Amino acid sequence: MNTTPVDELQKERQNLLVFIWKKRKVILIGTLIACVASIIISLLLTPQYKSTAIVFPAATSTVSFSEQRNAKASSMDFGEEEQAEQLVQILASSRIRNRIVAQFDLMKHYKIDESDPNKKYKLGKAYDDHIQYTRTRYGSIQIDVWDKDPVKAAEIANTIVDLIDTVKNDMVRERTIPAFEINQRKKSQLEAEKEALQMRMDSLSAIGVVPIEGRANLYQANVESKNAEDKAFYKERIAINSKYGATYDGLQMQRDERIIKLTKFEDSYEQSESDAHTNFTHKFIVEPAVVADKKDKPKRMIVVLLATIGAFVFMVFALLIRDRIQELKKIS
Repeated sequence: MNTTPVDELQKERQNLLVFIWKKRKVILIGTLIACVASIIISLLLTPQYKSTAIVFPAATSTVSFSEQRNAKASSMDFGEEEQAEQLVQILASSRIRNRIVAQFDLMKHYKIDESDPNKKYKLGKAYDDHIQYTRTRYGSIQIDVWDKDPVKAAEIANTIVDLIDTVKNDMVRERTIPAFEINQRKKSQLEAEKEALQMRMDSLSAIGVVPIEGRANLYQANVESKNAEDKAFYKERIAINSKYGATYDGLQMQRDERIIKLTKFEDSYEQSESDAHTNFTHKFIVEPAVVADKKDKPKRMIVVLLATIGAFVFMVFALLIRDRIQELKKIS
């Protein structure tokens, strides 16, 4: 009589249960030993306390001087996905990590030997195990810090929050200060050119050159003069203006162009000055970290349960393999 796959599966299950029952004493002893060992180990594990801070990225990191400012560039707006991703990258950068390691002496705190050739690797692994950054579904950033000292865990989390502004402002200034210096040089150049043109105009004015509007008055005054002395005076002025008038007009035109450029340049200069010298806040603190009053891990019950189940499964498979090896030896 042929057996179906279902019958074969049922037979295998029965054989496994029979095998476990036959070996119950060995399995039970091994499982109990693992259970007791896991209880002891779980009691020896150092408790870790968790502190959490939650921040939202800001939508903008600047104050706009433009009249056509985009409404989304308001400093009051919360950032979106792009700003959140940027903030996570900054939090995970060595700029923040190195400052936290130095400020809290984490090399010593995590008990890493300074002479260990792999100290940087071990420090990085310990740092990543104790400090984690996660984007929430609401677009905020959650900063989780675990430590055996609950006060230190809260201090580290809040220090990281404070360093967001410090580090990002430093990064921004690496670009904005050179830009401001370029704008400053350009402004100084335009002002110097304007002053030089004004000085040349003043020197021409000193010898009697007047703007184009005033030259017509010279001719009129010459015609209306009553005596030879006045006529001689106005003729001299007319001669000087005829000789230097075009030069004066050219200088005046160049000076006015510089004034117009300076006026248009003012917004750009003020924007670059603000970006270079203002410390902006790049985040909204939704929830600062507080000192935990209850340990977060290890979960001793879970450790014992997983170790016990794992030991039971291991014992069953180990005994099955051992019996199979013995059967193969008998056949051979």
